[in-house]
Amino acid sequence: MSSKQSGPSYKWVCRIHDVYKDKHSLPSQTTSDHPLKSAIIERKLSHTPSAKVTNNVSDSTTIVEPLGVSLDGSDPLSSFAKLTYDPLSKIAADECVDELDEDSNEPGEVEGMEPWSVRRREILRRFTTSEKLTMVTFLLGGEKVTVKTPTSQIKNRLEQLDDFEEDSEYREADLTQKEYMARIELMHEDLLTAWQQDQKVTALKIIIQCLKLLVDTSVIQFYPSKFVLISDILDTFGELVYERLHSKSKCIVPGRDFGKPLPPKFTPDMVPESAKETCRNWFYKIASIRELVPRLYVEAALLKSYSFIKQNEQGPALLRLCRMVRGIGDPLVAAYTRCYLCRVASSLNCASQNFLKENICDFIASYNQLFNKIVRLDLAHQRVPVPEYLMLFPPAVDWMFQGYVFNASDKILDEVLAQCKVKINNSLCFVYSGLLINAMLATFRSSYIAKHALQFFELISACSDEGFPQYLLLKQFGVCLNQCEPENSAEILSDVWLKVAQIKDSQNYLCVAEVWAEFISKHFASEEINSFLGDVVDHLMGKKECKENYDYLQSILKIILTHASDFYSLFSMNNLIPYLDLFKSDSTKVSLCKMILVEFSHRKNLILNDLVVINSFMFICRVLHDSVNALSIEDEKRQISNLLSCFIQRVDMGKKFEEQLSFYVNARAAFTNLDLVQTSLVQCVIRLACETHLIMKGNHSSRTASFVKACIAYCFITIPSISLEAFGVLTQLKLYLLTGQVALLNQCLGQADACLKAALSLVPKFPTSFIIDNVSKSSEPFLISYFCDFLSTLLVVPDNAEQEVLFLTRELIKTLRKYPWENELSRSYLYLYALDMLSTCVQVSYPYHVKNVDSNDVYYGSHSKFIKEVNWICSVILEEILAVLKAFAQPDKLRLQHELAAALLHRMVVRADLRDESVLTLCVNLIGLIKKTRSAASPNTYAISRIQDYLKWKTRKLPEISSENVYHLLSVKLKEAIKS
Repeated sequence: MSSKQSGPSYKWVCRIHDVYKDKHSLPSQTTSDHPLKSAIIERKLSHTPSAKVTNNVSDSTTIVEPLGVSLDGSDPLSSFAKLTYDPLSKIAADECVDELDEDSNEPGEVEGMEPWSVRRREILRRFTTSEKLTMVTFLLGGEKVTVKTPTSQIKNRLEQLDDFEEDSEYREADLTQKEYMARIELMHEDLLTAWQQDQKVTALKIIIQCLKLLVDTSVIQFYPSKFVLISDILDTFGELVYERLHSKSKCIVPGRDFGKPLPPKFTPDMVPESAKETCRNWFYKIASIRELVPRLYVEAALLKSYSFIKQNEQGPALLRLCRMVRGIGDPLVAAYTRCYLCRVASSLNCASQNFLKENICDFIASYNQLFNKIVRLDLAHQRVPVPEYLMLFPPAVDWMFQGYVFNASDKILDEVLAQCKVKINNSLCFVYSGLLINAMLATFRSSYIAKHALQFFELISACSDEGFPQYLLLKQFGVCLNQCEPENSAEILSDVWLKVAQIKDSQNYLCVAEVWAEFISKHFASEEINSFLGDVVDHLMGKKECKENYDYLQSILKIILTHASDFYSLFSMNNLIPYLDLFKSDSTKVSLCKMILVEFSHRKNLILNDLVVINSFMFICRVLHDSVNALSIEDEKRQISNLLSCFIQRVDMGKKFEEQLSFYVNARAAFTNLDLVQTSLVQCVIRLACETHLIMKGNHSSRTASFVKACIAYCFITIPSISLEAFGVLTQLKLYLLTGQVALLNQCLGQADACLKAALSLVPKFPTSFIIDNVSKSSEPFLISYFCDFLSTLLVVPDNAEQEVLFLTRELIKTLRKYPWENELSRSYLYLYALDMLSTCVQVSYPYHVKNVDSNDVYYGSHSKFIKEVNWICSVILEEILAVLKAFAQPDKLRLQHELAAALLHRMVVRADLRDESVLTLCVNLIGLIKKTRSAASPNTYAISRIQDYLKWKTRKLPEISSENVYHLLSVKLKEAIKS
């Protein structure tokens, strides 16, 4: 040990004591409850008896603390433990319930049945056109309705209706779809304006003109969207008429001259005659409309108003209107008219089975009219293929079928199926029967489709692409079977895929494959999934349009990853990598690989131990890693790093530790650009070394000792590759310390010293501040916490025989002195923590040890020379602290001086030997300083009270007359200092 020529002016002498004896002598008591347990105080209230009363009354009053009231008297830990659901899950569940409640309040919708609003949006999205459109209206250029004087009621009703045909009509041609839709919206606004200005006849004219547009099929591709837009106007008109009649109706109360508003469920007997007459007037006007389509639509829109004049009239009226549709010559117009009737019936809850059945039967009966000569000539004129023409029907036909077969019995479904089969077999256009099959597949229960799967497949096989596209039928068939598995899944898949493989168009092929990917993933093993992916690869390999189908390919893989029962075996398939190679775009491949790893990260219990699977994942991870460059944003880097780290942490070779370390070496070479991944690798290797220590129970053989040293060397080499930007220095510091601790645990003393030295050499590069949430914050709290951990490790690190005594501790103190601290109080507190550690170093036995590692208490055994060296180091540290105390003598720093003086006094009372005169004198001087600064700054009452408690405890242990009982002296002086 080296001796010093000139020592500090103040002396520190460590107190030697029995750590374990002092620990057990501290006052303690057994606790039965945790500190957050609510405190209930019972207070007995005794009332003094009066002269006449001889008995005593005792009341028990319970006093509950205010903080516990919000938790119903239970403590926070117990209350959360009792919860069935965690708070976030409960909030999410409540929101779902609210949404369900809102949806259930929509009128005319049946639970489980697709609402019209959903179908409406889909129609407007799908059916568009780029061709020019033509509109006929009596409002030129969308001119506004003008205010007119209301006509007299004496005018004949027929004269008003004759004016409809005499008004001038204007033809607007060459309108784009956007302009056409704007004109329709303008007519909607004109209708509302006319109604508000009490021009009911003008409003009816506008409706009739709108409905005349539904007869026009000159641009047939746009017809479904045109139907949706105009039916919205018609719904508005029907609601306006009903509200008008309802407002004019007053419920007749016997014996009174006035009425009251009609109840929600009223009868025609409650409606006054004037309102009935107005209602009849509306239906008379409708009956006078010459054209069939406008007359039928308007009466259907006003169907709700029948309740004012006749009870239970809506059902028969629906049947009558349904039969009137037979007079419409155009099959497309007729189909959408039937659809509107079903919509009205559904909204009024008056759709009888007879009406729905007759509606479907009429459509099936007239199915051949879809392909008559006139229709074919019109399609040829517009250059519309038959398959494209048939694709216009499903929105209307499916809605008709849905209303009849929804929740229907198997008997009804058998009847509809039989009727459709008869029509198909007897049809002159057998190959065009796909529309009926599609309607059944789209509306029948999935369980029924699965039960009759082979029968439906025979119908689909008989169809031709010359009619309804067969690939769409195969797709819809797959959607049904995804919801309910058939009994003969293997046979059905084999038959279906023979048809799918014949589809030449790549987009159509993938459209079907996307649906059947779910069926295969759910019900078959990895062999079938591998064959499926192989077929997709063979179908698309080398085709130029492959780039156009990336969305389908991504969706197929996502479906497989989501629904496959054996996720692990997917990555041992030989067709997976060729499937990924279909993506030539780097950005698309990166997105796909990220999706795979995200799905993998969700499988919490999945462990990788097969080399083939690990290599597949390595390929995927390399694609992600190589996508990171200088332009990548931090959030993207963080996401990719987390995914790669998840993969690395899931690799587990079991007891094959050498192979595990070899994998980590390869991963380090492959993922050099991501600091978080390098950090994860170091942590994994550290864990590997700890697992080796656990298996060997700390007693290493020559082989395991070499392996652990290899692990420590791996970490020591890898840590410097982590970037020093942002939190990189802190990460390196923590990893060096962690590696040193693990090296010490495994008796690798040289490696431990090297890691701790490397950590100390890195401290000068530690930044003085960090940017957290765009706010600059001091880094000193991080550094203080780190050095506290470092000091606790140094206590059990034995000295190197080739170095001076406590070499690492001396280096640490030098590092603290050289670092540019913003707050000198931070440096001083670290000096105090160093005093704690050094005072523990001289004890006979340390409070904790590392198994199979002899610390300095064994090496030196409290030798006088060692104690002298430690006292000298402590005195140097004390000199530094006193210098800071002197610097804090300025008026604006008295609070800091008071706080530091109290902390130093605490250390000296507990750690130093107060029998030494110089130490005792310094303690007395510190008490005087505390007394002096107490009035100038807010006193640290907590620190002072702890010192007082300790002094009192030590005083009780020693007799007051003892010469060693300096604790009593200090206790008295400290008490006087506080009181003064």
